[in-house]
Amino acid sequence: MSKVPQVTAVFWIVKILTTGMGETTSDYLARTLGPVPAVGSAALLLAVTLIAQARARRYVPAVYWAAVIMVSVFGTMAADVAHVALGVPYAASATAFAVALALVFVLWRRVEGTLAVETVAGGRREAFYWCAVMATFALGTAVGDLAAATLGWGYLPSGLLFAALIALPAFAHRFTGLSSVLTFWWAYVLTRPLGACFADWAGVDHERGGLDLGTGPVSLVLAVVITASVAWLSACERRALRRALRASD
Repeated sequence: MSKVPQVTAVFWIVKILTTGMGETTSDYLARTLGPVPAVGSAALLLAVTLIAQARARRYVPAVYWAAVIMVSVFGTMAADVAHVALGVPYAASATAFAVALALVFVLWRRVEGTLAVETVAGGRREAFYWCAVMATFALGTAVGDLAAATLGWGYLPSGLLFAALIALPAFAHRFTGLSSVLTFWWAYVLTRPLGACFADWAGVDHERGGLDLGTGPVSLVLAVVITASVAWLSACERRALRRALRASD
């Protein structure tokens, strides 16, 4: 039984929301707690959620999406630490994270024979899956900051750009027959800068081109929306399990 959700429109919506929450929550925690305590706390919570996900025997929406949120928060911090603390340009970190993601895919494909997420049911495949997810978040963070900050395009224009770009994988799959696995991961990477740019635009001050709503309030609103979405997904999952049990009787 797969331990990841079905890839539907709801999946992509919640995924984008988690990327936005990860961006603003990371910034808020770094300013409130300080960089070192924030990174340490995020790493601890990431470990807890990934252990809970690994111990689950099936897809549990609350557990799965909690892990995704913490990967988003920690992935943002990883990219930001590389740039702010170590002085690594976003172009260099984006390249490094892209190479890391490619290596994960190569190893995953060589060991397991497929990168299809519907086959992720635990064990090595799940380990490869979460390594790939973490690499996509770090890569997406670096790419989003590269566009918005380094290239000077701003958060809103960059968000609109990524909103347009994320449609390309769907069109490529539909009209050229490009592999669904390739187009899935292509879109998955783009969800990170898409959600992050719009969340930053809502949270940062006017001088940086934002709405100045504050990273804390934006994180809170996104958390409420995500919680409601996951509660709905959990209810759907319970109904599906009840139907499956009745059908097996």
